[in-house]
Amino acid sequence: MTSWHARPQRLGTDVAGRPAPPAAPALDYYLVHPDGPGGRAAAPEGLVVEEFVLDADHSAVRLDSAAWTPADGHWWDAAAFSRSIRVDAGLRARVVGVPRQRAAGAYRQLGGGELPDEETLRGHFHDGQPLGTAAPLRLVPGPDAGPRHTRVHRVLFAADLRPDGLANVSEAWRMVSVGDPGARAVGVAERRIGPDTFTWYLRRVGGGGPWCLDLSADLSTGDAAIGPLLRELTTQLRMQGLIPVTVERFS
Repeated sequence: MTSWHARPQRLGTDVAGRPAPPAAPALDYYLVHPDGPGGRAAAPEGLVVEEFVLDADHSAVRLDSAAWTPADGHWWDAAAFSRSIRVDAGLRARVVGVPRQRAAGAYRQLGGGELPDEETLRGHFHDGQPLGTAAPLRLVPGPDAGPRHTRVHRVLFAADLRPDGLANVSEAWRMVSVGDPGARAVGVAERRIGPDTFTWYLRRVGGGGPWCLDLSADLSTGDAAIGPLLRELTTQLRMQGLIPVTVERFS
């Protein structure tokens, strides 16, 4: 199974014999709040843990998930619940993306004890939600290799981005406004990683439709940097209230 990016290495030592830093969390964590008075201000009633399984080209082929509540007292496969989050706005309003540390605190406060490590949590994934896949649309004719080549990926999100959330990612990315109030693209940012250039746009799909992140990678080396960057950018948007739906490759 492949997560958003290459599986993190275990704690150990680096090539120089120094202690290796802890791996960053590879799973996505959500708190589910009760439906009723208080809403998200009320204490959570459970947790959901998710992972997108990616193909070799970094497109999503399956969404795995598991959930836990104090009433159940055990982890259960949550494929149907994860589907509902993405289509049911009422349910989605009760779900908040959080870092693993915050999920661990909630799990402890709800009586679950110490949150299991990520490999143990993956053991509760069973019947994941398959995601539609298709051959990528080639935007530039010619062979898929050469001195430089381009990859284009889109991450589609459910939910809405609050003004403060938009301000937060704009600052973190040093995003430049497109300068056109009528444009679907809200802003653009860029980063160089070695000899490769990555450019991404934050857009609305249609007038007032879902949000998406379009990442274009102008590569002179392999595509190994795409997965970690997609993970980083998606996580930042998830922390601002958006919920990823799928990852598509356009070219």
